[in-house]
Amino acid sequence: MNIKYGVFIVLMLLAENHLGIAQETHFFRIFGPASTTISEFRPDGAIVWSNAQTNETYTVQTASFLPGGTNWVDYVQIPVTNSVNTNLLVSFNPPADMTFIPAGSFTMGDVLDSESDAMPTNAMVSAFYMDVNLVSYDEWQSVYIWATKRGYGFVNAGSGRAANEPVQMVDWFDTAKWCNARSQQDGLTPVYYTDAELTQVYTNGEMVPYVNWTNNGYRLPTEAEWEKAARGGLNGKRFPWGNTISESQANYYGATAVDSYDFGPDGYNATFAPGGFPYTSPVGYFAPNGYGLYDMAGNVFEWCWDWYGMPYAGGNDPKGTTSGIYRVIRGGCWNGYAGNARCSGRAADYPNAVQGFYGFRCVKGF
Repeated sequence: MNIKYGVFIVLMLLAENHLGIAQETHFFRIFGPASTTISEFRPDGAIVWSNAQTNETYTVQTASFLPGGTNWVDYVQIPVTNSVNTNLLVSFNPPADMTFIPAGSFTMGDVLDSESDAMPTNAMVSAFYMDVNLVSYDEWQSVYIWATKRGYGFVNAGSGRAANEPVQMVDWFDTAKWCNARSQQDGLTPVYYTDAELTQVYTNGEMVPYVNWTNNGYRLPTEAEWEKAARGGLNGKRFPWGNTISESQANYYGATAVDSYDFGPDGYNATFAPGGFPYTSPVGYFAPNGYGLYDMAGNVFEWCWDWYGMPYAGGNDPKGTTSGIYRVIRGGCWNGYAGNARCSGRAADYPNAVQGFYGFRCVKGF
């Protein structure tokens, strides 16, 4: 198949990132089985393009400078059903400290390491926003204090080694309630409820909540959303940046004799082990992935919405099985081997489990 490229789009991101640093210019291109024509780049961040072959998948790539050469990287895959397409590529005004994850398909799982519970399947995920960083202890406390003064009841108070390090020692139920509290604090509509009619906001106890997926409040990511975001558009790789890992890229427990792709060094990350247990690292310490997300590998595991099940659900906006024993956790942690930190690496635990290496981040719809 001859790969044909569409015209370049030049995009200047004028907003500042979470560190107050102006983001750089980005360039995008589309390629697929036939040449395309980009006819419009709309003020809302959407592109309009035509001449696509129907029932094919096109790939949008991005680069930070021209000529891109080998620096072009995948950004999102777009299945097309007609010859003229409108796709939102970027959001110029995302919620504070969140980043935009574009709608598109991706291959969930991989065959690199013969993991039986992560066999590849195709998933189509709608666009959403995700926290740039793990929820820090400082952020957790801010919402927690606000919520407990308004009738919320958390089983675990949470803890953190420092204000700017991730909260941990929180179970799945507490993170769901915290998402609701954060939503209400920000004037958004909560997602989780205690009744099927979706009238009573989930604020207390440990129960499986009912979900209104259309509300604009914060929630836990589905497993598919988490993996798509973790890959940052770089499909088919072990990690958000490629196929090998070292302690300069993530906070995990090095074990070079266990995994050939682990370049170590062995043991806890020496930068963060001093200073006492747990050996978490400041959020945003390592380089971000292609979507601007930090700590998608290592630091603390992240609670996801889904019950753990095999195989992956796949399909359109999958949300996992309807029942189970364990909830999915993703991303690896400071005392876990490199294999846990893979984009396709899956782990799970009881939803009331509390560990010094379990944390989370939020997502939200539109």
